[in-house]
Amino acid sequence: MSGGRSEGRGNGLRDIVRAEWAKVLTLPAARWALASVPLLGVAFGVMVAAGQAGDEPDGAPDDELARMHPLFPSLLSLTLAQLGLVVFGVLAAGGEFRGGLLRASLLAVPRRGRFFAGKALAAAVPAAAVSLVTVAATYGVTRAVLGERASGLREHGTIWALAGAWLYLTLITLISLGAAMVLRGSARALGLLLPLLFLSSQGLGNVPVLRSVLQFFPDQAGLVLMRLVAQSGAERFTRDYGPGTAVLLLLAWSAAVLAAGCAVLRRHEA
Repeated sequence: MSGGRSEGRGNGLRDIVRAEWAKVLTLPAARWALASVPLLGVAFGVMVAAGQAGDEPDGAPDDELARMHPLFPSLLSLTLAQLGLVVFGVLAAGGEFRGGLLRASLLAVPRRGRFFAGKALAAAVPAAAVSLVTVAATYGVTRAVLGERASGLREHGTIWALAGAWLYLTLITLISLGAAMVLRGSARALGLLLPLLFLSSQGLGNVPVLRSVLQFFPDQAGLVLMRLVAQSGAERFTRDYGPGTAVLLLLAWSAAVLAAGCAVLRRHEA
């Protein structure tokens, strides 16, 4: 009887989450990754907004970029700030494969599905908090820089775009965590995710021959949620779906990658 109690002690989901918090948040690299998110969001947001504010109001260039959503200068920097969350998510899972740490973790929590759920929750909570601060701060500061050109909270679906940005940043953290578990290490996961997210967001998703496929990747769904795509009339920068479908895509990607990560963990030789 006492042995049964001993086996279950500390294996509750809340205990696992606390242990995972202690594990990942003591990593200097993970703390720096989280700290970089609002810094990058605000700093680059100010740069983009300042450039936009300095344009002549009567310039009206006929380039496709001129048709971008009014939130473009306020939230574009989040496509760079997300990289800090990607690193954090990868470290939260990939660190288990260094120095036999995973073996010790599974000895402490033999139920691998519960262990993985606790790890995902432990990463999601700080990621959600940092994402909320980053989105609010970036929008607030860039709105001050843009002045009259800024998109108000009641205009252009701004509130929904801000909520979508928060959701995307939180889910991309979980996708990164799942990918690190699937690839069994931080280096391999970062080697895949950073070029994929950076290059896709920064241009490849707008190449006509690639857009038909890449537009359904998670980072492209995030662009739709944040209204960082062109309005009607700019074919190269539009997507074939709206924010509702973007949410479903992100949820599907998150569920699929996390399920794959959990499956790899269940089969991993401890």
